[in-house]
Amino acid sequence: MFLWWNKSDSPTRSFHWFCANLGQKEVKKLSPRLPQHTVSPGPPTVRFGGIFELRPRARELYRDGIRLKLRPQPFRVLEILVENAGEVVTREEFQKQLWPSDTFVDFEHGLNSSVKSLRAVLGDCVQEPRYIETIPKIGYRFIATVQAAEDSGVHLLPAEGVTPETQAAPQATPGASFAAAPAQSLRRWIAAAALLAAALLSVTGYWWRHSRVPAFQPTHVMMAVLPFENLTGDPNQEFVTDGLTEEIISRLGQADPAKVSVIARTSVMQYKHSSQQIQAIAQKLGAQYLLKGTLRRDLENVRITANLIRVSDRVPVWSHEYQRASSSLNEVQQEIAVETADAIFLALGDQKRAESVHAAPAISQNQSDAYLHYLKGRYFWNRRTEQGFELAIREFQSAIDKQPAYAQAYAGLADSYNLSASYGFVSPQTFMPKARVAALRAVELNESLAEAHTSLAAVAQNYDWDWSTAEKEYRRAIELNPNYATAHHWYAECLALQGRFDEAFAEIGKARELDPLSLIIAADYGAILYFSRQYGPAIQQFHTVLEMDPDFSRAQMITYAYVEEGRFPEAVQVVDRWKEEKNAPWGWPMSGYIYGRWGKQGEAQQAFQETMKLNRAKRVEPTSLILLSIAMGNRKEALDWLEKACAERTPNINAIKVDPTYDPLRNEPRFHAVLKQIHLE
Repeated sequence: MFLWWNKSDSPTRSFHWFCANLGQKEVKKLSPRLPQHTVSPGPPTVRFGGIFELRPRARELYRDGIRLKLRPQPFRVLEILVENAGEVVTREEFQKQLWPSDTFVDFEHGLNSSVKSLRAVLGDCVQEPRYIETIPKIGYRFIATVQAAEDSGVHLLPAEGVTPETQAAPQATPGASFAAAPAQSLRRWIAAAALLAAALLSVTGYWWRHSRVPAFQPTHVMMAVLPFENLTGDPNQEFVTDGLTEEIISRLGQADPAKVSVIARTSVMQYKHSSQQIQAIAQKLGAQYLLKGTLRRDLENVRITANLIRVSDRVPVWSHEYQRASSSLNEVQQEIAVETADAIFLALGDQKRAESVHAAPAISQNQSDAYLHYLKGRYFWNRRTEQGFELAIREFQSAIDKQPAYAQAYAGLADSYNLSASYGFVSPQTFMPKARVAALRAVELNESLAEAHTSLAAVAQNYDWDWSTAEKEYRRAIELNPNYATAHHWYAECLALQGRFDEAFAEIGKARELDPLSLIIAADYGAILYFSRQYGPAIQQFHTVLEMDPDFSRAQMITYAYVEEGRFPEAVQVVDRWKEEKNAPWGWPMSGYIYGRWGKQGEAQQAFQETMKLNRAKRVEPTSLILLSIAMGNRKEALDWLEKACAERTPNINAIKVDPTYDPLRNEPRFHAVLKQIHLE
């Protein structure tokens, strides 16, 4: 029996929900002499959005058969929204059901945090909601269609102590019973009978209307392209297999984003040379299909095998071996992407071919050298180190020299310049103008290239402070390739820096879904939590990253969250380790900031002197000196450094609108002048 409701049929609830909402006390009042029955506990499993499955009895949420992590409180909020699909659930109603009346402040924070978590898990957006619609100052409404995933299993069960035999046993004669019953009992009998009859008629009619609804079939899958195995015997050919993997991911991601999402490179590369079982890998990645492959290559020929596996039963859906001239490597990977997409569409019962994959521009055979330089460039760029960026710039430039109209190489060059400056390896004024030129050239050569628009957006955000252009370019990139995790990731940061946190959480949630094992995406999720002043969750998220890589630099932002929580000894411990082991230039100014906030002026003064000594030998970034001045109580000096950082376009200066460390300066006119200069006020 189906249980399905939305806005149009919400007044018609099943007998299951009628009994559950009526409650046992009311049932007893209505029919005191009727043998008592109970309803099978808990609501049935339901689906929504075509890909999500809510299992209230087990308190679990699934996407395409993969269980999602969801804390109890957000799960209960989702359950209430789904139960009232199509109707507004007010904040007061949430409070009555989930929080005691004497904890209003915690309730507000808890509800907002729960809805943010849900939007991140569902990949929802505040501006263009698909699941949860915000009703300003009132509450929320679940707007997706909700449908039963299976027979709701509503059965009347005998109450305790009532057996089938006693139910069937004859009672006193009807005449005697009614004669003995008072008028009030008679009215209760009639009312109970009427309500039960109405409910049964409703359920029967509903079953008759919907009993022919076809069983749900998933229309969207998540797949992962595992790193192709290098069987050439030459470790120097790793860049070929890594590049091949990345390019197939990119092209598959554009095949049909509405039906196939593809896990990003960062996550799958963690399984390079892995001996883990397919099921274990797929579970961690949240994938229903895996593509595995090998590469053999010599001077003249390349041989590639590809195998598409359905994870649920480990059945090979499709496999093929390609033998081509080495100069045809680019064409081979395009063939693999097309045929893999076709195989998945066929598995979903869709005959559509992957036209958009064919649209990817191919490089002719005589340009194969340029393509190999491009693969090397991406290989080095993904290292995210100073030397890696230097080598990437060299390789991308070599690719452009051999093929001047190579849009992907220009996009890679722009990304290398951009991150070199953003990571503080070179002056932004040296590299960011070059990044802009390369990104504009990439867009000019191929307007449909998502990577090019993302590169241009990053320059607009990090150097030009042109937020409207950045947003336009990010949205265009996502429109072109919804599976491009980097576009969602950087767009989330762009939104967060403007204080648009609901939208930022939705975008970072999508990035995490597409690249679930990426440390930088996970760390930046923590940064957005910190900027939105959710310090406890931010600390927890940074801990998660540090458990995977204790030396991951972005996660050292945990020190700022510790300070805001007043956990100064833990903050000092983190910074001291980095000063001793990593010789980090921000170590001394950060120590001064912590001690100043802690009220230990002697230690803060010592850190200040060490910082000034360090600044004479090796330049310290103005943003570090701003924090040190704030901690020492020198607002004028802090504002001087702030203006200098703005003039130099120092990395991270565009975070001052949301970063809590700048709170002591927010009443200063000079601070607001800087905000206006970077177009955040």
